[in-house]
Amino acid sequence: MTASERSAQRRAGDHALVEFEGVEKYFGDVHVLKDVDLEVDRQEVAVVIGPSGSGKSTLLRCVNRLEEIQGGEVRLDGESVSAPDADINRLRQRVGMVFQSFNLFPHMTALENITIGPREVRGVPADEARERAQQLIREVGLDGQADSHPTELSGGQQQRVAIARALAMDPDVMLFDEVTSALDPELVGEVLDVMRDLADGGMTMLVVTHEMGFAREVGDSITLMADGRVVENTPADSFFDQPSTERGREFLSRLL
Repeated sequence: MTASERSAQRRAGDHALVEFEGVEKYFGDVHVLKDVDLEVDRQEVAVVIGPSGSGKSTLLRCVNRLEEIQGGEVRLDGESVSAPDADINRLRQRVGMVFQSFNLFPHMTALENITIGPREVRGVPADEARERAQQLIREVGLDGQADSHPTELSGGQQQRVAIARALAMDPDVMLFDEVTSALDPELVGEVLDVMRDLADGGMTMLVVTHEMGFAREVGDSITLMADGRVVENTPADSFFDQPSTERGREFLSRLL
């Protein structure tokens, strides 16, 4: 299914699944996010690009409140994430996140890494969690690796375990923060293939990446950030064919 076909399937009139409204974020005196407005629809693959230090990763971490904001609001399915009385543990169960570093538990097998969240956080019975984990291991192309420890896996395999671990919680949205940037070039494709499959299956995804080929092929929308601001937010085809801002044209010319 193409990005445009996924876009056409979205339900008219629904509010966005993820919403940023006037979001402000500081690290001390450093103004990291500046009046950020952004919406991610259900089943949308929203790709965030921009130079290093533009606030992309911080933006993602605000969705599950790994970072606190100092102004504006972040909402998940219409519910405020940033409200003082928000049930953060419940909201975080609805948000899967995969980091640049794999963050797997080194003393656990791939299967154990995937089952620990559902068992410990959601109270899923061990047999059920194991069955779901085995299914996910197959889906991410890791047949035969269920009993392997992270040190026995390549970087690409570890990242696919990390994706399966996030999916095991049955999230409403998946956040991907530069998940291929720490991988050897020959391993990047196997991780991007898993993400393509997720997109084709209708998973809502907010993706920070430098992989422009993936962004153009799979992304529904492109958000260009610079200096903590959203410079451009447009359909992916429009951005790559004809950016509407000078900053967008400059960014693409450097990469392409």
